Amino acid sequence: LQTHTKLFTLVASRTSRILSLFKTRPFRLQRIFKQFKSLASSSAAMDERVGPLEFFFPSTLCRLLLAQLAGTTMAFLSGSVSFERFRVTGKAPKQFGEDQLEILQKHAIGKFPTSSEENINVGFLAGSHLLDTEFDFEKNWIGDALQCAIRIDSNQVPSAMKKAWLQMELAAATAESRTGRPTKAQRQEAKDAVEARCAHEASTGKYHRMQQFPILWDFNNEVFYFGGASQSAIGHCADLFAKAFDIELSRMTAGTIAGAWADKNKGRSLLESSSPAAFLPDQEGSEYAWLDSDGANYDFLGNEFLMWLWWYLENESDMLTLEDDSEVTVMLAKTLSLECPFGAFGKETITSESPVQLSEAGNAIRSGKLPRKSGMILNRFGQQFELVLQAESFGVGGAKLQKDDQAEGRVIFESRIESIRTLSETIDGMFHVFCKKRLAKNWSGELDKVRKWLKSDQKQKRKPAA
Repeated sequence: LQTHTKLFTLVASRTSRILSLFKTRPFRLQRIFKQFKSLASSSAAMDERVGPLEFFFPSTLCRLLLAQLAGTTMAFLSGSVSFERFRVTGKAPKQFGEDQLEILQKHAIGKFPTSSEENINVGFLAGSHLLDTEFDFEKNWIGDALQCAIRIDSNQVPSAMKKAWLQMELAAATAESRTGRPTKAQRQEAKDAVEARCAHEASTGKYHRMQQFPILWDFNNEVFYFGGASQSAIGHCADLFAKAFDIELSRMTAGTIAGAWADKNKGRSLLESSSPAAFLPDQEGSEYAWLDSDGANYDFLGNEFLMWLWWYLENESDMLTLEDDSEVTVMLAKTLSLECPFGAFGKETITSESPVQLSEAGNAIRSGKLPRKSGMILNRFGQQFELVLQAESFGVGGAKLQKDDQAEGRVIFESRIESIRTLSETIDGMFHVFCKKRLAKNWSGELDKVRKWLKSDQKQKRKPAA
């Protein structure tokens, strides 16, 4: 750090704040400084980028410092990707142009506060880093898709701190009381004191927090990809897009995807009459503990899909033929999470190159547990994808996309967007194959095959792919 004059000056000017951080979170700060040193490879880079940091709150100083220096590439355009998907409805624009750029700029972070009574601000980012609000057609419109981010800024005192302060105020108020119990007036005074302290602490920026979430809006397919799984963040994102673009985001889960397939293939009545399959005799007529009691929730089909896919790969083939006659080779790999649908036998996660081949996995499903998350490797159209699929939400985690070695320049990013589309279509295509069997009058025959497999002590020999 001493070799970088501007950083040293910045740290020196914030001595008391840095010391405070070292007292409260020394290991975190030391780790961030270590990462910072590796990023600041030259004093020239430091000269260009450190200046703006002098104006930010101390609690976010290090995070912003890293964001400024790293100049991170947009999440959907590099590395592995994680996302949940949403169907776009409402008055969505048919194409992206200057009007949409103006909307993004108008609702950029810091310009359009939302939920201010909760000390939360939500706005758009151009996506390159935590402070990027420079929207540009070339940067944000790639492969017929909008690529940017949202940032959620909060400035809230943790509830645990509020409770601690309240207890301290009450203890001080009743120190000389014979009963040791606070009166109604003393309780009110303590609450008022805590509220005043919260307002003061929030004004210092000590609890200022910034979160960035990448987004990808596929205009052609009317699909919205959100790079995160936080329910509150998803809610803030949906509210922001509703206000900015007058659109609604409807989550694409196992149940909603099955519903869309059923509507297209005249299977709605069979879907509405379906209930969780009993893979074991004692599961008959039971509801899954992790699903709500809404009668229109068919997300249990995601758990059944992973169980059926497991059986299919073990007994039929390692290749599925999709509705468009394309073929996808599938292997369950890396990780497998299972849970008892009744909450009776707990849950477990198995990590291995091929977890489904381990005896622990077989014992788990034969005891009644169902898959809730599975790693898998897919190969379709010569492209290989490695990912983790969440059964109910159909959320994708840590997906590795195959790099196009022949692509150059902007084509690299367009190729990435197309790979994400192909991955999404492949997952849905596999699920549609299951839906065709599940929402059919002869489903009981397919279910009997799975039941016999579960009862069998020795797995049937898998048929090789053609």
